[in-house]
Amino acid sequence: MYPLLLAAPAFAAGLAGLTAYGAVNPRSQLFGHTVYQTDHGRKLALTFDDGPNPTLTPKLLALLDRYQAKATFFVVGKYVRESPALVKEMGARGHLLGNHTETHPNLFFCGPQETRSELLRCSEAIGQATWAEPRWFRPPFGFRSPWLGALVLQQRMRMVMWTLIPGDWRPKPTGWLIDRLKPIATHARTLSPRNKAVGQPSTGDVLCLHDGDYARPNADRTRTLAALEYWLPRWRDLGLEFVTIKETNGKAVEA
Repeated sequence: MYPLLLAAPAFAAGLAGLTAYGAVNPRSQLFGHTVYQTDHGRKLALTFDDGPNPTLTPKLLALLDRYQAKATFFVVGKYVRESPALVKEMGARGHLLGNHTETHPNLFFCGPQETRSELLRCSEAIGQATWAEPRWFRPPFGFRSPWLGALVLQQRMRMVMWTLIPGDWRPKPTGWLIDRLKPIATHARTLSPRNKAVGQPSTGDVLCLHDGDYARPNADRTRTLAALEYWLPRWRDLGLEFVTIKETNGKAVEA
């Protein structure tokens, strides 16, 4: 009897640990199939969360145009409704628009009905602005729940996480952020033709940055812009190809 009593807390702790892993680890497939890397080492997927941001997103679009870089924007529905023309322009410039919920809650603490509504309302906002439904979804804060995967599939989307999230929302100097983005260049250098090492990585990075702030409109993301101004030409010179999520791991889910 006593061994059983002792086993129960250990089992509960193990289950809690597994749930936590499935909820937050970007590589976890426990709560539904999740894209977290590209299918080729030279493909770099630039992704931006929490916009659109009328103060910064237009400047970011101009910078991406300068380097012929396409990106994926995971937008918040409430901000899409405030700036539909900007969202339409983002799509018109060849960027991919993804669902990032209507209000950016932590979905780990949301029930199935609330979660479904958050996804649906954001998709509706994107559809009204662009006449196209999003086929990709990123959970706010990177938190998933046991029912999220099924709800994402029901709405004909696929889940996306990342290989690198440098923390550009933190109030740190631009140099700090530039340094945090070094792993992408390090990864790219291992793919150099001069590097004949066995076991070169066959997959590429999905970078998660932010052009907005879920908690307030017109957020200051100038450090993110400055860090990209530094790295985009260097990544290009290292032979990286800037792609959208749709170009990384196969086709988007069909309607």
